[in-house]
Amino acid sequence: MIKASNVHKFYGNLEVLKGVDIHIKTGEVVSIVGESGAGKSTLLQILGTLDHPSNSNKYNTEISIAGESFINMNDKQLSKFRNQNIGFVFQFHQLLPEFTALENVLLPTKIGGANEKEALDKAYALFEDLKIEQRLHHKPNQLSGGEAQRVAVARALINSPKIIFADEPTGNLDSKNADDLHRLFFDLRDKYNQTFVIVTHNPNLAEITDRKLVMKDGMIIE
Repeated sequence: MIKASNVHKFYGNLEVLKGVDIHIKTGEVVSIVGESGAGKSTLLQILGTLDHPSNSNKYNTEISIAGESFINMNDKQLSKFRNQNIGFVFQFHQLLPEFTALENVLLPTKIGGANEKEALDKAYALFEDLKIEQRLHHKPNQLSGGEAQRVAVARALINSPKIIFADEPTGNLDSKNADDLHRLFFDLRDKYNQTFVIVTHNPNLAEITDRKLVMKDGMIIE
């Protein structure tokens, strides 16, 4: 599903990523763990097209999702590629406060120009799958933390992305809601063959994923 080789990232003279190689198979739920500053979130941002690797020509960097390389795409091409292939879930749900839960979930479909009826049908199905169908017309300030994060997951899934990147998705939740969301990731994988790459400090989540990748000093060490 995703292949990357020789990924480097510099901020000034500081090398944050030191030639990372990573290969994630379709349908895998993979966690990335490590101490703060190890480069986990930086790697996720680059794999998710939100940031660029440094000196990609010098290091012969390669990154592809489902066999399609995006390393040389311009910003417009990247935006389209991201909308069609990638979903994101962050520690804070990042829902727009002026919109309802349903409107927030539908935003990526409007950006991508999807058929409105098909998008609405998919949204209703996701709200049922995520057990938040009773919250369709509530705004973010009317949702619990767990409900808001489930809405964020629905938004990540609405365009049927090939892969979902999650950065500390349960870091802002209590233990019960965190455990519920952990189970949800695997339910979604089983139903949709969805691929997840999750940066986490939560040991419970890391231990139940299909693979745990450990980062240290800008490299994957195991």
